[in-house]
Parts: sequence; C-alpha cells; structure tokens
Amino acid sequence: MARILIVGGGCRGRALASASVAAGHAVRITTRGEQGCAAIVETGAECHVGTPSRLATLRPALDGATILCWLLARASGPAAELVELHTSRLEFFLRQAVDTTVRGVVYETGPSPAVQAGERIARQAAATHAIPLAVIESGDAAASLGPVDAPAAEGAWLEAARAAIDSLLDA
Repeated sequence: MARILIVGGGCRGRALASASVAAGHAVRITTRGEQGCAAIVETGAECHVGTPSRLATLRPALDGATILCWLLARASGPAAELVELHTSRLEFFLRQAVDTTVRGVVYETGPSPAVQAGERIARQAAATHAIPLAVIESGDAAASLGPVDAPAAEGAWLEAARAAIDSLLDA
C-alpha cells in the first residue's frame, strides 16, 4: 500500500483516486476550497484544502505521501496564473518534496506551452534529485471528441495514470 497525493481534485483526479483506493492505496487529494471535499471523500480519499497559488497550503499534504501526482494540465484560468502553476509553483513544490517520503512523481503534460514548460521542469527536477518521474498525456484531444468517443478517451487516460503510478511503485 502507498499513499498517493493528487494535486488536482477535479473529475479525473477523483476517478484516479477511486481506482487507487480500490487497488488498496491510501489517497489524498487537494482542492482549493471546502466545497470540493464532499466529492473527494465519496471516492474514499482524504481531502486536503490547499492551492498551488499558495504553496504553504499544500506543504502539509506531502506528509506521508509516496507518489505525487501533479494533474493540472487541463487547469483553466488567467494565462499568467497557468504559466506560474506549471513553472515557478511546480518547481518550488518539487523542491519541497525532495526531503519527504515522496518516491515518485507523475506529471500530466499536454499541448500548451506552459504545460510543456512544466514537463521540462519536472524532468529536470527528477534528474537533479534522483526522483523517478512518469509523464502522462492529458489527452486534450478528447475534449473535441463526440459524446461516444470521449468516455473511451477518459478511460485511456485513467489507465495511463494507473500504469504510471504502478511503474513508480515497482521501481
């Protein structure tokens, strides 16, 4: 059993939490406000209120975590905030994770330049600190699919995320 920390408690984060809990793992998901907690708790995961825009609120979520999942490739908001989310915020949070129980990182990448910059930062941090990294695609193309194909794309994303976690745990 491992404790998995998911930063990004939207639909995908909750789906991954449900699958991870079913596989016997303890899961903690972050959300920006109390209103997100009920849906998170329904998955069997622990809810942690904190936001990457205020990293001090996320630091306690690292306690006891084995795998850190940064699942924010599909985050929305002002462009400047998204750039910070995937660059300076990510870089600082990964530095905070170095002296913790975190033994692997899953980074969700995608087509946006900010997210791709984040992938480069995650790869550099992994190499510098010898923390295994798994990169998964956000599958943003699924957003343009019709209602019949979108669930299959979401299922493929979930399988990729589960496989990434498993590969880090097996390493």
